[in-house]
Amino acid sequence: MAKDDEQIQIHNHKHKKMFIGVIWNCASELKLLLSTLLFLCSIITLFQIFPVRDLRGCAAFPPPSAVTTELIASPPLVQTKELEDVAVDGGLIKRTFNGYGTAAYNFILMSAYRGGGATFAVIGLSSKPLHLFAKPTYTCQWVPHTATVSDENITVAGYKILPDWGYGRVYTVVVVNCTFPFPVGEDGSGGRLLVHASTAGGGDSNFALTDTIDALVEAPGSVNVSRFDAPPEYEYLYCGSPLYGNLSPQRVREWIAYHVDLFGQKSHFVIYDAGGVHPDVMAVLRPWVEKGYVTLQDVTEEERFDGYYHNQFLIVNDCLHRYRFTTKWMFFFDLDEFIFLPETTIKNVTDSLSEYTQLRISQRTMSNKLCYLDDHPGKIYRKWGIEKLVYRDTKRGIRRDRKYAIQPRNVFATGVHMSQNLKGITIHKTEEKIMYYHYHGTISERREPCRQLVNTTEKNVDGTPYVVDTTMREAAGAVKRFELRMIGPVLQNTHQ
Repeated sequence: MAKDDEQIQIHNHKHKKMFIGVIWNCASELKLLLSTLLFLCSIITLFQIFPVRDLRGCAAFPPPSAVTTELIASPPLVQTKELEDVAVDGGLIKRTFNGYGTAAYNFILMSAYRGGGATFAVIGLSSKPLHLFAKPTYTCQWVPHTATVSDENITVAGYKILPDWGYGRVYTVVVVNCTFPFPVGEDGSGGRLLVHASTAGGGDSNFALTDTIDALVEAPGSVNVSRFDAPPEYEYLYCGSPLYGNLSPQRVREWIAYHVDLFGQKSHFVIYDAGGVHPDVMAVLRPWVEKGYVTLQDVTEEERFDGYYHNQFLIVNDCLHRYRFTTKWMFFFDLDEFIFLPETTIKNVTDSLSEYTQLRISQRTMSNKLCYLDDHPGKIYRKWGIEKLVYRDTKRGIRRDRKYAIQPRNVFATGVHMSQNLKGITIHKTEEKIMYYHYHGTISERREPCRQLVNTTEKNVDGTPYVVDTTMREAAGAVKRFELRMIGPVLQNTHQ
């Protein structure tokens, strides 16, 4: 029996030694396990002391899915101070209006251009009610890339020009002139032009807001101030109004060929597409783009903002400041209008009027429905529009629109029918030198323009007298030959 007890003790002693050996060999793992258990117990204790929501903002990892669902389902409410109706003396109840969201932007930047060593033009849209009921202001700031103590904060008041006043809709066009007292950034160091647009309360001083617009950034070495005094690249540049709708490719074809021929080799045409340059119109413009006569710009994005006539004033002001140093004369008219010179060339006309900053161009209104039935009635539908639409409106005593041309280096903002923001003088009586024929609405329809064939030289329609004027018909032959010589027969099968 004693022997058996001794064997049991020896066996237990062996097991104890084995257990101690295992623990000793696994000491590091056990320490890690105990540390982890201690950490988890501490976290549980903290969660019992502090609410879960208070710790959420300090968590380094995303919250559990259940908490995320709670946040999405119950977003925090934005506290808005709502105004209430108030009863005042005399039984009068003063009504109040609570606005939510944004009705119109304070400023929508389209472009900004340097106009010299010390001056810039910033072109954009702004809320028309804001300018109608308040007095918003603009402050210009030049921030050099490498500021020194003397020029680290160069700020001046911006001069606001509203070229479409009276025409704007939800938005009105604003041209902000920023002129600093001395040249900035012309040394090639680069910088940024900031415009601080203040709403001036919008009629309510409690809601005066200021937005900072990053209008222009000039990289170091990107400014070439010599171009402001260099001879222009072009003699004549056309600034077009935005094109929209289902335009007639044939009318566009006639217009571009006619005016490239009229203005000559040192001319250029800038056309803005607001949705009207569909594939058939693009096919007409492409040969002239490839020849270097046409630049096409896509401005369909501006259609989101409700301004006058597809933001026409915005487009012409962008064109003015973008190209003002590249051309001697800049022309503004539409693609259903044809410039005509009674006796001379365009260069002779502009040279004789070089003392004027602006020249106005009078209108000859043509019928867009009456066509002259001549000796070949079967061929009339194959003729160009300027060949068959030959009846001119001769009504007297009415005011007709004019278009215009300017020497752009002396103009600060411009309009659709004339510029009122310029340095210099304007000549209005130019009928003996230059005019334009207006075929109203013919470019916006893709069907045959002839609605009525007439075989008399005079016609009265709804009280409007018309007479035959074949001036443009006689010019069509030379324009057709010019087109064939310049781009070949590629457009011979163009349809309405």
